[in-house]
Amino acid sequence: MAAEGFTTCLWFDGQAEEAAHYYVSVFKNSSIGRIGRYTEAGPGPAGSVIAVDFTANGHKFVALNGGPQFKFNEAISFQIHCRDQEEVDHYWAKLTENGGEPGPCGWLKDKYGVSWQVVPDGLIEMIGDADQEKAARTTRAMLAMGKLDIAALKRAYAGE
Repeated sequence: MAAEGFTTCLWFDGQAEEAAHYYVSVFKNSSIGRIGRYTEAGPGPAGSVIAVDFTANGHKFVALNGGPQFKFNEAISFQIHCRDQEEVDHYWAKLTENGGEPGPCGWLKDKYGVSWQVVPDGLIEMIGDADQEKAARTTRAMLAMGKLDIAALKRAYAGE
């Protein structure tokens, strides 16, 4: 019988350990697990890191030093569900610092190129509201934003 759950493997070019420590520093409920190293059998230099198991925000990851062949892109992103503007601001600031890139509609890339969506609670309900006018106003407001502003989204939803 297989173990339950998923582990997300993130492919890096030599920065697996650095990235794992970075993500553990950004998110609560996070820790570093096993760090695997190459032996003299290779293919990497003996003693260098091949993979790091870590947990970020309760989700299991493996950071793999796979090499330069693959890069991250927006086809895969992680959603961070935020209780309030303070959390939105926190994750936005942490994940765009030191080379991260802000994007549109609450999306950003961190310094490793991993895409994130910083999503405030209630946004999905507002843009999916059965009242098409409320949903459209909120969607238009969201589309004009980089980092999402909860108060502005609520004003748009309310028609203010």
